[in-house]
Formats: sequence, structure tokens, C-alpha cells
Amino acid sequence: MLLEGKNAVVYGGGGAIGGAVARAFAREGARVYLAGRTRGPLEEVAGAIRAAGGVAETAELDALDGEAVDAHVDSVAAEAGSLDICMNVIAHGDVQGTPMVQMAVEDYLRPVETAVRTTFLTSTAAGRHMMRQGSGVILAFGGSGEPLRDYYLGGLQVAFEAIESMRRQLSSELGRHGVRFVTLRTGGIPETIPEGMEGREAIVADIEKQSMLGRAATLEDVGNVAAFVASDRARTMTAATANISCGALID
Repeated sequence: MLLEGKNAVVYGGGGAIGGAVARAFAREGARVYLAGRTRGPLEEVAGAIRAAGGVAETAELDALDGEAVDAHVDSVAAEAGSLDICMNVIAHGDVQGTPMVQMAVEDYLRPVETAVRTTFLTSTAAGRHMMRQGSGVILAFGGSGEPLRDYYLGGLQVAFEAIESMRRQLSSELGRHGVRFVTLRTGGIPETIPEGMEGREAIVADIEKQSMLGRAATLEDVGNVAAFVASDRARTMTAATANISCGALID
């Protein structure tokens, strides 16, 4: 198994992406610590992991609260003996579908402020432990891409760009301590678009049409790539992105 003996924290672990990543980590042998603001979805993911023979713990916390994040990371490291993987996929509260010229500045800035704050708090808290042990992997999700005509994404891409800037900076600072930082980039995951949402079929068709493979990445794809990147088989990857967009994003 790729992650046998590893300990992983997933912030936003009760969500679609966080849950998929957590299940993949556990399937590959990691002990998974799920953290988020709502207990119910965390326990649902943890239950699925345990039913499949994996090990999962849950913690209800706000990943925008620095003291709570520090305390949680400290407790995980103390209990597990190490903190090997950290991934943050909490919701950023972005508003989509409204042109910038019609948006309130608060709606535009919210995802940027949320992304920067939570990425800073969780990555630096994990990074301090990883520095001391001389190893570890921090993963981000989303990456950056060019804006598309008729898609009103608000501050989402600005938030992703901010995370990418932080990834590059932390990679340069933590690399000498054996700590890696990689972003998973996708061109959109249809399974994360709510069923019944107006225009859903057209959005999914657009995501697939923009890709060179004529299809989109699935949640399982995201989890599989995350597990590989977090493993020692990807030990040469840092300050980098893993492009899992099926060719919708071109490197």
C-alpha cells in the first residue's frame, strides 16, 4: 500500500472532494484524521472508511481558527507519533454566476480571504511538525486557470492564484527540511455539481468538451492522484502541480 504507516489530516473531510481523498488515503493504508465544522458529514465518511477496514478519526473544528488548528495538529502528532500528510479542501464561500460588475466587494473578496487564512493556518501548523520530523507532504486543491467567457466565477480564481503563490513560497522554505507541497489541478469535477442545479447538464457538457480526452476527472480520480502524490513514490515532486484535468488545462 502506498501510504502504509502514514498519518493524514484532511480539513473539509466531510465534503465531496475531502471525503474522496480521505477514502483513498485510508485505502492505501494511512490513518486518516477528518476535520470540519459539521460533525455529521465527517462521521459519514469515517464510517465508510471503517467499514472498508480503514482507520479514521473525526474532529469538529473551524479551520479559520488558528488556535483550534494548532491544538488539533498538536493532538494528532502526539497521538499518532507523526503528521505525514495535510490537505485542506474546506469551502471558500465563493459566489458564482454573478458578473464582477454586479458583485458586492465582500462577496468577491470572501473566497480570497478564506483561502489565504485557512491555507496559511493549516499549512504552517502542519509544516512546523513536519520540519521537526524531516518529512511530510502538504497538498492543495484547485490550482489556477484562465477565465472562460460566460463563466462568472467571482473571486474563485483569485483565491486559487493566492494558494498557488503560497505553495511556491512554502515549497522554497520547507524543502530543505524534507517537506513537499503539491497542488492538484482539475478542470472541474461534475460530481461536485448539485443534482437538479439549473444548467447542470450544460456545465458538465462544457467541462467534458474542454478536455482533450472528452471526459472529466471523477472524485475517485482525485483521490487516487492525491494518494500517489502524498506517497514516497512521488518524493521528487514539490513546488509543482499535478494536472488531473483530462487535458482541459494545458501545462
